[in-house]
Amino acid sequence: MGRAIPGMIYSTMAAALQRANAELQNLALHDSLTKLPNRTLLEDRIEQAIASCKRAGSGCAVLCADLGRFKTVNDSLGRPAGDALLRTAAERLRAMVRLGDTVSRVGSDEFAILLRNIGKTEDALALARKVIDELSAPVRVHAHELRVAPSVGVSIYPLHGDSAEALIANADAAMYHVKISGRNAARLFAPEMSNCFPERLALENDLREAVGRKELELHYQPKVDVRSGKTTGMEALARWRHPRKGLLLPAEFIPLAEETGLIISLGDWVLREACRQNRAWQNDGLAPLRVAVNISASQLQQRDLVERIAAVLQDSGLEPQWLELEITESVVMQNPTEAIDVLGRLKRMGLQISIDDFGTGYSSLSYLRRFPLNTLKIDASFIQDISGDNNDATIVQAIVSLAHSLKLQVVAEGVENEAQLRFVQATGSDQYQGYLRSEPLPALEFGRLLMLAA
Repeated sequence: MGRAIPGMIYSTMAAALQRANAELQNLALHDSLTKLPNRTLLEDRIEQAIASCKRAGSGCAVLCADLGRFKTVNDSLGRPAGDALLRTAAERLRAMVRLGDTVSRVGSDEFAILLRNIGKTEDALALARKVIDELSAPVRVHAHELRVAPSVGVSIYPLHGDSAEALIANADAAMYHVKISGRNAARLFAPEMSNCFPERLALENDLREAVGRKELELHYQPKVDVRSGKTTGMEALARWRHPRKGLLLPAEFIPLAEETGLIISLGDWVLREACRQNRAWQNDGLAPLRVAVNISASQLQQRDLVERIAAVLQDSGLEPQWLELEITESVVMQNPTEAIDVLGRLKRMGLQISIDDFGTGYSSLSYLRRFPLNTLKIDASFIQDISGDNNDATIVQAIVSLAHSLKLQVVAEGVENEAQLRFVQATGSDQYQGYLRSEPLPALEFGRLLMLAA
């Protein structure tokens, strides 16, 4: 009996070591938060799927998806909320695929799906559209209703590559193409998309230097009183005079600035320049007008935002009443309780607060009453086809009635012709912006416009 004990101990130790090795291998191949396969295991399974497809003469697909707005959730509500959102996304994706398919977490807020066997390309695209629907659905976390704006890219074997590396890279390129085109969509990879990454990296490097090189400038678009036709204010809009690409509009670089964190320094510059220029026009003897500046989600989350704005006003000499902050409803609804507090402090300083692009987000009317607002801006999409879309006309009328019941001013955006102006007048809107009066103009030209109107 005594001689058997060492053998028993050895056997027990060997079993424990085997379990520990199995656990370590599992940890090495899976994401610790979501328990999904990681990129290493995904690549191995893709290579296996490719080998199987070669033998059968069939195809497989890789989908890459990112959540969009995840950083905003993580920054505003903290990492536990972000983790809960990721786990929910993982569960939803896992529930969508077949037993032999693989869902993997490959980045901070990026997931990849391997479809081991597909009959035709449309099958992969159909699932991609379902992924958009599933990930777009609200997630309830700690009394907050969270939403993301997913983007999905799709690559197909053998059309878009014959290795795991190529299929993932091309699905990722298609996903990035969706991100810069507006999100909430799925795209199949196309060869021209492979140029996105080098171009994006170069653009990011250029954007980091743009402020120092004085390549950024502000253009100003008038806000016009609907009844009198007088200019009552202006919106400052960023432009980037790129040395090779020419004048870039916000849609061409603001998403990149938000994604890379450069939006903070860019937003600070816009605020300083708008206040400086507005005070300069006042010093030149022009009648004081309020200048509106857009505030991003990242700026709103800064703990010292109120102090930073106060410092800008003091440095420029601009009185608070001549500065207006425009914030989209989707931004304030990311964390409405905190937004109410910050915006309340800013309003008490004397600033005006506007909700931009109203009607395109998901504001709760109960929260809307609590926000310390002065103005609602009706999104241009509701104005564009009011003559042919009764639904849009009804929505605009409802927004104006709602705003006025809350003692808010209404600005209609995107007014480009007389018919649209007549409609805006008929609804009772207070002000309008649009090309009917003027496109956004550089400071020098806008100053001349103000002088002619004086």
